[in-house]
Amino acid sequence: MFAFLAGLICFFALGGGPGVRGQDTQGPRFVCTSIPLDADPSCPLPPMPMQSTSSQEEDLKNTVMQLRETILQQKETIVNQQDTIKELTGKLSRCESASQSSPQDGRYNGQGSWRKDYSKNTMGDLPRDPGETIDHLGKTMQSLKDRLESLELSIASHLIFFLVSQQQHMRANVSGAAFPNELRDLLQRRLGDLENQLLSKVAELEDEKTQLYNETAAHRHRTETVLNSLLERITELEKGNSGFKSPEDFKVSLPLRTNYLYGRIKKTLPEMYAFTVCMWLKSSASPGIGTPFSYGVPGQANEIVLIEWGNHPIELLVNDKVAELPLSVSDGRWHHICITWTTRDGLWEAYQDGEKLGSGENLAPWHPIKPGGVIILGQEQDTVGGRFDATQAFVGELSQFNMWDRVLRPVDIMNMANCSSYMPGNIIPWVDNNVEVFGGATKWALEMCEDRLFDS
Repeated sequence: MFAFLAGLICFFALGGGPGVRGQDTQGPRFVCTSIPLDADPSCPLPPMPMQSTSSQEEDLKNTVMQLRETILQQKETIVNQQDTIKELTGKLSRCESASQSSPQDGRYNGQGSWRKDYSKNTMGDLPRDPGETIDHLGKTMQSLKDRLESLELSIASHLIFFLVSQQQHMRANVSGAAFPNELRDLLQRRLGDLENQLLSKVAELEDEKTQLYNETAAHRHRTETVLNSLLERITELEKGNSGFKSPEDFKVSLPLRTNYLYGRIKKTLPEMYAFTVCMWLKSSASPGIGTPFSYGVPGQANEIVLIEWGNHPIELLVNDKVAELPLSVSDGRWHHICITWTTRDGLWEAYQDGEKLGSGENLAPWHPIKPGGVIILGQEQDTVGGRFDATQAFVGELSQFNMWDRVLRPVDIMNMANCSSYMPGNIIPWVDNNVEVFGGATKWALEMCEDRLFDS
């Protein structure tokens, strides 16, 4: 065991760091270099960059110094114990030789015990019986041997623990010195990928949120529009009108071609991508019946216009783009007129007395009808709500001007034209308190279907 400890101490003194103070450092020394498992031992490796001394390395060095001092102290103790063992071994040998000599060599003390005569008492003890002395020395030697083995095991365990710790520390240093850049780049790339994925997911969620919000807002707007229309209609029916049997049974009369007779719709239009406008007209003016209605918005006075002036046919204007309609209503009789339009490809249709007389496309395609404008009955607007031209004024009577934000079915148009049903507009309904008249224009009671039969 002691030889094994001496070998460990020698190994540590040669390869583990600087020698103990006072030791001779002459002789061959070896330098060990750690290499990866898959590397070729015959190929020299570049020297590893040494890391700067850290607090952990300082603590390790202090532990090494303390361990060295402990080893020296234990070594000194072992030497002292060995001297004691040698001395006790010599005494034990003398005692054994004395026990084998004749009893005459001793003297009887008169009390049944023997004492030896020794010229020198090296232990400083009183002479005792040789058998007891031998047993006592044997126990002492066994105790010293046990203590010596315990010290050797303690020193060996300390050395092994130190060498294993130093080897692990060296591996950690080599790993940290060889691969920090590669690991850092790998972690940065991974973090970058995760960040990009997170940003992409957040963007997708934001898009979905915006889309849901827009759909919800559009649905809410449509619902509110329908509810408001129904509420207005209910209010109008509840209030009634003292001059007319029902709110829609009246007509607006514009007897002169001037620039100051006109009617005005109080409500305005929302943004629309399709519309249907229907009305009853009666006119005998020539040349041309004029402008039954016009809708102007800021920046575009001719957003929607229905006009016949001079010797031109009836025209529909959407965003100042023109389509000629094959209609004829200047015979002095009541006629039911309906016009549909959709922003998809600019498709339009023209109905007279329930029959479709014409259709076309490319009339302001993909243009939405702008909101917030003014609807004027009987005049064409050069500015929003004003600057009328007398030569373009409507002369005659009109009634049941209704507007929807969709294209009506042909059957619905036919039912209104033959008086089998009445459909108020969901955007602009024809009711008395929604129509104002100015400049001498008047409102008269009218039962449309009876009056139409009377005219025929």
